[in-house]
Amino acid sequence: MADQDKMDVGDEGKNEESNEMDDDNAAETLGSSSTAVSSSGNATGKSKKKKKKKKKKKSQKENGETSKENNEEMNLGGEDETSEPQVYLPGGPMEEGEELTFDSSAYKIYHQVQCGAPCLSFDIISDNLGDDRAEFPMTMYLATGTQSASGKQNFLIVMKMSELQEMEEEHSDDEGVIDDEPELTMEQIKHNGAVNRIRYAHIPGRQVVSTWSETGKVHIWDISQQFIQVNDENSATKTTSENKPLYTFTGHQTEGFAMDWSRTVPGRLLTGDCNKNIHLWNPTEEGSWHVDQRPYSSHTQSVEDLQWSPNEDTVFASCSVDQSVKVWDIRAAPSKACMLTAHAHDADVNVISWSRKEPLLVSGGDDGVLKVWDLRQFKTGEAVAVFKHHTEAITSVEWLPTDNSVFAASGSDNQITLWDLAVEKDDQQGQQEKPVDVPPQLLFIHMVSKW
Repeated sequence: MADQDKMDVGDEGKNEESNEMDDDNAAETLGSSSTAVSSSGNATGKSKKKKKKKKKKKSQKENGETSKENNEEMNLGGEDETSEPQVYLPGGPMEEGEELTFDSSAYKIYHQVQCGAPCLSFDIISDNLGDDRAEFPMTMYLATGTQSASGKQNFLIVMKMSELQEMEEEHSDDEGVIDDEPELTMEQIKHNGAVNRIRYAHIPGRQVVSTWSETGKVHIWDISQQFIQVNDENSATKTTSENKPLYTFTGHQTEGFAMDWSRTVPGRLLTGDCNKNIHLWNPTEEGSWHVDQRPYSSHTQSVEDLQWSPNEDTVFASCSVDQSVKVWDIRAAPSKACMLTAHAHDADVNVISWSRKEPLLVSGGDDGVLKVWDLRQFKTGEAVAVFKHHTEAITSVEWLPTDNSVFAASGSDNQITLWDLAVEKDDQQGQQEKPVDVPPQLLFIHMVSKW
């Protein structure tokens, strides 16, 4: 299972619900270097060669809850010490004396956050501030859960990040330096066991999250009060409560990671476990949930991810360690509900995402491959696009909610990548520029340094 969420991301101002940018130490990443690649293959990320200092230097994040990148740390020496900036692709060789530098010009906004312990998963809490917001400073809300070494010291966390400022323009005297410090407010709820996966949903009268616990239980929590508290200017910056879940399901025989809320039926939920079973949850009139004890069990190995159709009440997709992606219809009995199956990858299929704009599904596997599927042609078993850029397992994929061709992916190779299916190679432009060996659809690479 290679599904873990990444807390260290560059935010372009979008605040729609998101699955994760995944990696091993999501909440405690110390620093990063970045390479931004345009659709033409022209890279703006930089690898500078030092003429005097013969060592490689990695960036470090200062201690604290939130921080901005320190460009003096990332770019040592003056202009007389550096040669022409060169493109660096993750995994490539570096010569003695070369170092990676953080290219602040590649980012509109970039912040990091720490919440005290590693987090395997996070989800964005929707707000009414707009999907395409462009004014600074910005605000965003997240829900996450910890993975502490002690199962009894884990928490569900609701956080508000505010005063998120834009990176300064290059011509500024203090390039990349932000004057106003970002603010972080957190509300914690004690959680029994590490949180494998967390998902947010807004249902009538409530803001809720569901959590998959390593104990094998699935919980639903009302975080409405926590959301109010993080917006209260008089509240402490970090408080902890012992709220009880609204509902807990103990019917899974083992832990799991797969989970998704329906966008068309408020309160409807799917959960999948490592024993290949998927259970359907439906809300009741009393404000609770009824979980069908009959599992959807056509997979032969662990269910890794689930996605409801964005516009069909009864249709969902799943992926599995058995290397398949399946499409289901819950109008049929669980034993007959699997309608379509594709052998999707030559390794575990870790993650899937269903586009809200087009009948497209993107999948990522342990083979490091990204595949895009046209669901109108799913019976053929052939993907309409295949991308092999990541060098290790894909850990998360997510379509941009407001665009029909853009998606993001993350991998165990410490990369977060942005892709645009609408981009085609410009042969004339490619002849004029130094070529970079990346697919033309690869827009951007954010590279996170290892511990």
